[in-house]
Amino acid sequence: MSSKRPLTAWMIAMMNVAAICNIKNFPVMAEYGLATVFFLILSSICFFIPISIVSAELATGWPDRGVYTWVKEGLSPSLGFLAIWLQWIENVIWYPTILSFIAATFAYIFMPELATNKIYILCIILGTFWTFTFINFLGMRVAGWISTISALFGTILPIVLILSLGIFWISKGLPCQINFTFSSLLPNLTSFNEIVLLSGVMFSLTGLEMSAVHAKDVKHPKTDYPKAIFLSATLIISLSALGSVAVATVVPHEKLELTSGGMEAFRALFVAFDMPWAVPVIATIISLGAMGMMNTWIVGPSRGLLATAQHGDFPPILQKTNKNAMPVNILILQALIVSILSLVFLFMPTVSASYWILIALAAELYMIMYILLFISAIRLRYTKPHVERTYRVPFGNPGMWVVSSLGILGALFATIISFFPPSQIQTGSFAIFESVLIGGCVIFCVIPLIIYRLRKPEWKISNTGSSS
Repeated sequence: MSSKRPLTAWMIAMMNVAAICNIKNFPVMAEYGLATVFFLILSSICFFIPISIVSAELATGWPDRGVYTWVKEGLSPSLGFLAIWLQWIENVIWYPTILSFIAATFAYIFMPELATNKIYILCIILGTFWTFTFINFLGMRVAGWISTISALFGTILPIVLILSLGIFWISKGLPCQINFTFSSLLPNLTSFNEIVLLSGVMFSLTGLEMSAVHAKDVKHPKTDYPKAIFLSATLIISLSALGSVAVATVVPHEKLELTSGGMEAFRALFVAFDMPWAVPVIATIISLGAMGMMNTWIVGPSRGLLATAQHGDFPPILQKTNKNAMPVNILILQALIVSILSLVFLFMPTVSASYWILIALAAELYMIMYILLFISAIRLRYTKPHVERTYRVPFGNPGMWVVSSLGILGALFATIISFFPPSQIQTGSFAIFESVLIGGCVIFCVIPLIIYRLRKPEWKISNTGSSS
């Protein structure tokens, strides 16, 4: 049993923590200061909790193929294909952002000045992503252990450390960059441009449904997977709220950079407490956590896309798996696209501008996928009520309507505000900003529909894929 289903509920939870909760996300949230607590609570009610409980129901009813199967069964095969494509392509767009964070953080180990060197950033991006692509050829057991270890030591440990040092900072009476008052909890809602970064906050909470593709690899999927989902949600929300407030407390708002804000907070803390030697140490640990986060995302959506390839929606070359059942050709294709997208850091005026445009585009595509997911969950309650679900969203069909409607409204709101340039970041020309986002959404939504229409019957050559 253990060889066929190597993952436990705890391991799935740690994979989710490694995939979602990382100091990389804290600077975006910290832009709002103490008001980030308000936004996290709002995002949890209208987005994160609906994703958590709806995914738990769908994963225990249809545990083998994740979003592709859920939308396919709930709506149609073509929309199922669109959904899994969107989950995959938004990750491809997002990879350069996490990789740039890894590169900037890694620079603090030996030469912080390199964090702004574009050639250095690009080299680290390419070397890291290709290395982890080949690591994932080794199979899910190796990928699972890498994510678990990195979550424990590279994510949770730095977060606990920054929280502890932040409390010590306040207790020593050192200057705080935010006011701890009730009024500070309320954000400035005077314009869309002031709240645009909320889409980044919501995007940082996405991905909990991704682990559903691993539900069949859990020892007891019908019971352990829902436990893992709720454990993940509790840890991620708590750590995100506390960590982002700690960063906002230490780093002046005008010095808060999206890629290096977390490390700037650590540097300020360590310098204040006469521990500058600890900066490269924590940089190493955070780099490990970010690599584990990226590793989880490399394999999850790719395995979901493999399911559609095996169903005949992609040419046979993308159905190939190795002896460890890993989709090697999809992983290689993914790495090639990431390599091309990473070149944007050579041509954009600032790292933060390119970082945010990629985040905004990825968020918009991901939100479209979530809208399809929530609509499918509602419809499946009526079209396939007798499919066994170990976990169900409470209060019957009305409960599913309320929860999914909250999720749909949250996703729609995040999509709309993403088209507005944030006032906190200089994104350059408004026309270019809008062209990239609108054009990107149209192109990446049309491509899968064209592929699906052009598919051929002979593409469906097997149910399991061909092994090399």
